[in-house]
Amino acid sequence: MDLELGPLKPEPAELILGLAFFFLVLLTLGRVVLPRVERVLAERHDATEGRLERAAATVAEAERTLDEYRQELAAARHEAARIRQQAAEEGAAAVAAAREEGLRERDLLLAEADARLAVDRAFAEAALREDVGRLATELAGRVVGESVAAVSAERRTVERFFDRPTTEER
Repeated sequence: MDLELGPLKPEPAELILGLAFFFLVLLTLGRVVLPRVERVLAERHDATEGRLERAAATVAEAERTLDEYRQELAAARHEAARIRQQAAEEGAAAVAAAREEGLRERDLLLAEADARLAVDRAFAEAALREDVGRLATELAGRVVGESVAAVSAERRTVERFFDRPTTEER
């Protein structure tokens, strides 16, 4: 069965040589060219997809940093509010203490003034009793026309006069 293939019938030596060159080219492509192509494709993938992944990681890091910043800011605001509240309470306590001290000083001054007034009143009463007694004795002596009595009698009369309850006290 020898088919006549004509020009399609290859020579065995050419066929072997062609197959050898085919495998040689295939080996060269597999060892040299295809790794370079894969490396270039990986670089392109890294350039496009890798940048997107790095950008997404950078964005996630930025969001995490922003959240931390916001938390720290909220904590700082809370601390500032606590410090303001504490200062207001201390200020109110200082005002209350100053007010209390002022009231104590006022009460002390009023007590001292009352004591001074009581002493001055007692001195004025004593001086007035003496003057009223002397004037009453002198007036009684003028009315009677002679000296009324000795000094001791004058004093007893005056003392009895002032010791008597008045009409308002009865």
